[in-house]
Amino acid sequence: MLSGNRRQRGSQVSRGVLAAFFVGAGLLHFVKPEPYEAIMPPQLPYPRELVYVSGVAELIGGLGVLYPRLRPWAGLWLVGLLIAVFPANIHHAIAADDVPGNPVSQPLLIARLPLQALLIAWVWKTTGANRLRGRRSRARRAKDALRRR
Repeated sequence: MLSGNRRQRGSQVSRGVLAAFFVGAGLLHFVKPEPYEAIMPPQLPYPRELVYVSGVAELIGGLGVLYPRLRPWAGLWLVGLLIAVFPANIHHAIAADDVPGNPVSQPLLIARLPLQALLIAWVWKTTGANRLRGRRSRARRAKDALRRR
């Protein structure tokens, strides 16, 4: 069993890595949008704009992880984002040979798909998004306490 300080330090490191992962990925959407555009399902309009929107979403979520009051909400945001971009990952895996300049083999892309669930679990656990359910605001708790008097 980890001591409290080691566990807390591990959580801080995990949050830092998670934030860096999403901020870095978000920035890549602007620095090099072409690979993201290439894996966009053809049914979706405005691929460049969608790449930019998802990049902004990753930046917002990644930065939100760094702020304790925003962290659970950032977690929900990132879980939603990971679910939203999953169709592009599926399209990339299915149409790997049709994606221009695709450096990854189709078997690896297919093997990557279940990793999305692990990424979602990491976000969920690291951000404490699971604690939002049933959470009441401080004002609501005070109001309830006054009512009980």
